[in-house]
Amino acid sequence: MTEFEPLNVLVLAGGISHEREVSLRSGRRVTDGLIAHGHTVTVREPDASLLDALRETRPDVVWPALHGASGENGALRALLEAAGVPYVGAQPDAARLAWLKPVAKTVVARAGVPTPQSVTLPRETFRELGANAVLGTLRGYLGAPLVVKPAQGGSAQGVTIVDSDEDLPRAMVNAYTYSDVALLERKVDGVEIAVTVLDAGDGPQALPAVEIAPNDGVYSFEARYNAGETRFYTPARLDPPVAQRAAEIAVAAHNALGLRHLSRIDLIVDHDGIPWFLEANVLPGLTETSSVPLAIETAGFDLGAVYVGLAELAIRDFDVALLER
Repeated sequence: MTEFEPLNVLVLAGGISHEREVSLRSGRRVTDGLIAHGHTVTVREPDASLLDALRETRPDVVWPALHGASGENGALRALLEAAGVPYVGAQPDAARLAWLKPVAKTVVARAGVPTPQSVTLPRETFRELGANAVLGTLRGYLGAPLVVKPAQGGSAQGVTIVDSDEDLPRAMVNAYTYSDVALLERKVDGVEIAVTVLDAGDGPQALPAVEIAPNDGVYSFEARYNAGETRFYTPARLDPPVAQRAAEIAVAAHNALGLRHLSRIDLIVDHDGIPWFLEANVLPGLTETSSVPLAIETAGFDLGAVYVGLAELAIRDFDVALLER
């Protein structure tokens, strides 16, 4: 299809996750971009009437702008496939791999991508073996400082940087608020960057890395979505060989996880210029303060045109899959 054959696009936004408001903002931005290029867009919540509505209205393509479990754990995508509807973004199995942060780290590590040493700790183990004994063992194994985060989730919710032993118990409680499994990761000091990987049909390419510099040093939920609390530099202030290596690692992680269309790979570049994989996001934020739109525009692309191109690509991929069955 072309812009002279307007698409009927269904944008899914909102949901019941902790990232609902971010999702609504991303959905509005995608909608504005698609409408600006002449396409028809309907925005709706993922509720109990969604699957019936899909059968009745038959949109050309669905754009899931749902952050959190409802849009990123693969379940919704599997249902969209079952309903026979094309959609933008990762397929169910790949989304599931990326959503589970410890699993994603294992997959990319096996592909030769460096990722910080970590331990995955379910709440049940923490309780069964005793908090003091567990934390004492982990302090000796991982050292300090640490990053404690939920094993699932996004937008830095439930994430704590632990500089001292006395802060660790509270960090565990914070992580368990958002997930029954916590990931404790050795903190790598360096420059935090986000690398957008875009596949518009010619294979995945890394866009200019965005360097993230929060005013208070921590890229928290507030620093991500409140204008003025974080400075972004794009291209990131990296030596060209380091920037090239970061791009290669981002694409390698994208490929190892089997992602498609669009992803954001979060890395930290240490003082020796080594990029370390932190996590992958199959549905990165597309708000006015998000790094992905900044990377797209820095690469010289029009945001709306990219969103249209991905919608068209999703339809082509769906048609090819039907022919191969």
